[in-house]
Amino acid sequence: MKILVIGGTGVISRAIIKEGLEEGHEMIAFHRGTKRSGLEEQMTTVIGDRKDREMFSRLGKELQPDVVIDMIAFDEADAGQTVETFEGYAGQLIFTSSSAAYQKPFHALPVMEDREELCRDASFPYAYKKAQMERFLQTVAEQGKIPVTVIRPSLTFGEGCANIGVLRQNYNIVRRIREGKPLVLPGDGVSPWSFTFAPDLAKGYLLACGNPAAFGECFHITNTEQVIWKDLYGTIGKIIGIEPKYVYVPSALLKEADPALFGHFWYEKMYGHVFSNEKFQKAAPGYRPVLSLEDGMKMILRWWEKEAHGTDEEKDRMEDAICAAYERFRADLCGALRNETR
Repeated sequence: MKILVIGGTGVISRAIIKEGLEEGHEMIAFHRGTKRSGLEEQMTTVIGDRKDREMFSRLGKELQPDVVIDMIAFDEADAGQTVETFEGYAGQLIFTSSSAAYQKPFHALPVMEDREELCRDASFPYAYKKAQMERFLQTVAEQGKIPVTVIRPSLTFGEGCANIGVLRQNYNIVRRIREGKPLVLPGDGVSPWSFTFAPDLAKGYLLACGNPAAFGECFHITNTEQVIWKDLYGTIGKIIGIEPKYVYVPSALLKEADPALFGHFWYEKMYGHVFSNEKFQKAAPGYRPVLSLEDGMKMILRWWEKEAHGTDEEKDRMEDAICAAYERFRADLCGALRNETR
């Protein structure tokens, strides 16, 4: 198949392109040219910006791909542009939404696609816009304009990612563990979660390509290993041989301290995220994620140590300040409670 990936240099995009090349597909990446994927010699690259509407509108006629995977459609307008551009030229459109697009709290765990509602809360713009995008795509699918598939990844890590940790502190996690500094965890750190790794997710995307059972459907493609938030840091500590130290802070306080940095925890990650892959496995029999949290983090640590071991000093100072402030608060609260009970 000829597969076009819109936004072809991101963590998931690169994994999809790599998997597609290994499976023998003709892969095309459309992106702004600000980053390299390392796969340029094996594929076709089209440099451009979707904001250049005239240039973008020519892609369908010029490329005529079998499948388009849109990784950078963040709202209804983006999705509408892709539908308009490729209707009549492509055999299938795959859009990347997010597990954040669900209304919280969930009705039940594990989450099943057709038993949950899409987000109605505009106070978390990312989730709300993804939900609005999906509502639009449902209409497109019902009208039969072009086969559409929606994939809702959960939190996904891979080489090149910058989204690991409560503060998205990435390599700072390793540094803090090695230096004996505590790490901030929301609540008690026991929320169940699906940490997925890009190579597993990419295999799912390729199984959805050209698959009639995926037309008009939405799917999770996530890891199903039973872990909690604390396991993320604990696994890193296990790999480097040092037990991490933790400071547990309520999500509400984190959001109040820095809404821009911690708002996603209050609106999304304070709820457990465990997903069923049953629906996708019916459409793509035999799909199974194979990377455990430990295997995936070993992959990330190898990449960090090789080429991404820089640290964010500002986030490191912030984590120090949060830990110190919360320890003072905890000591004052415990002292007040002890005095009250005497």
